[in-house]
Amino acid sequence: MPFTFQELQLPGVVLCTPRVFADNRGFFLETYKRSDFVKAGINEQFVQENHSFSTARVVRGLHYQRPPRAQGKLVRVIQGAVWDVAVDLRRDAPTFGQWVAAELSDANHQLLYVPPWCAHGFCVLSETAHVIYKVTEEYSPEHEGGIAWNSPDIAIPWPEPDPGLSDRDQKWPTFTEAVRRL
Repeated sequence: MPFTFQELQLPGVVLCTPRVFADNRGFFLETYKRSDFVKAGINEQFVQENHSFSTARVVRGLHYQRPPRAQGKLVRVIQGAVWDVAVDLRRDAPTFGQWVAAELSDANHQLLYVPPWCAHGFCVLSETAHVIYKVTEEYSPEHEGGIAWNSPDIAIPWPEPDPGLSDRDQKWPTFTEAVRRL
């Protein structure tokens, strides 16, 4: 199997590490193999792939889509490094409001599977970063939601205390306010 799968402290959020075949010419790795992901319990049909480019100290997120268009994501970094975060939005889960993070980079080649019931965001740790992510639902503006990156009720210790944010990301409500709208 070309991948190892490690469920993180938030059950369902999985760090996926591909097997890298490196030699003096460079390297080769599989970035996704459906049969391996299904064996690991990630039985998703990805319908869209996105590419995000960001500069240093930028935070993107925390984003989600509400059901029935909630998006699972398979995130990887092809250049640079990010601190990638998932937050549990399931009110009936014992992990409701908890978050988990992993560093994804072009050096470690790891991917993060973020289930559809999570909000997702990342902070750029390098000068620039190219992030590619597959999603299980197409983008739907009418189902879009977000949480303030610095929401005190989830208290994520972002590596950048004063990040660059989009206008949209500056206006998201706190976690408590956001989940009232789910």
